[in-house]
Amino acid sequence: MRELPIVDAHVHLWDPTLFRMPWLDGSRRLNRPYDLADYREQTAGLPVEAIVYLQVEVTPAYALLEARWAAERAASDDLLRAIVAWAPLEDGEACRTYLEALVNISPLIKGVRRVTQGEGDPEFTSRPGFVTAVRMLPTFGLSCDLCLSHPQLRSAIALVRQCPDTQFVLDHIAKPDIKGQLLEPWRARMAELASLPNVCCKISGMVTEADHANWTPDDLAPYLAHVLAVFGEDRVLYGGDWPVVLNASPYRRWAETLDSLIAHLPETAKRKLWAENARRFYRL
Repeated sequence: MRELPIVDAHVHLWDPTLFRMPWLDGSRRLNRPYDLADYREQTAGLPVEAIVYLQVEVTPAYALLEARWAAERAASDDLLRAIVAWAPLEDGEACRTYLEALVNISPLIKGVRRVTQGEGDPEFTSRPGFVTAVRMLPTFGLSCDLCLSHPQLRSAIALVRQCPDTQFVLDHIAKPDIKGQLLEPWRARMAELASLPNVCCKISGMVTEADHANWTPDDLAPYLAHVLAVFGEDRVLYGGDWPVVLNASPYRRWAETLDSLIAHLPETAKRKLWAENARRFYRL
């Protein structure tokens, strides 16, 4: 890889001995602590200058404790420059008191995320309560990460349309079915979402949507090309999705694969993707 600075806009750290994380049950690879020392070891030799911590789906009762724990990690290691914390966005107006408590934890809390990929209702993110809470976020200086699966894109588009003052970033390019080589209707809905100026897209989580054991760069290429085409060079952010990425790839393989797939881009566009857009979006 060329030595362009990297701001990794999607990193998880966790300790399941401190906070309950049911989704890790049964995972021999992931059900253990992962800390900044592990991340530094995995990224050795790569020019990572900063990371953004993303909430890790602890049981909601632990969510404020998780945010405080992440802020403590940042206090001891300035690699961690921003935190995206969990918030109960579906609670509507009642979410206000939670957000007030959240932002008082640390000025490094720059955004919130309520993972909706597992919700049975495909319209979950466009329910009135969810919209009400998301509209509040600018008041608290917070952005909104969207983590959903591709059938929920229509609902996400409706949400973004109703919240023009909120800044959004879509995680994992909406988790398309890369393994099944399914492009539509993901492709059309991504273009519609990208037409809205207040949403960016993380180029992250792609290998975990492909065949974990047998994926190739060619499997990822059409999805990446479409994201770059519709969002443009100013609204795409690199995300390592570590350590979840380990289910399908070592960290370095994913980063080097992406580097090869964007080799044709001008250096200015590469700099934006690897670091500059993340710095701007998360106000680092």
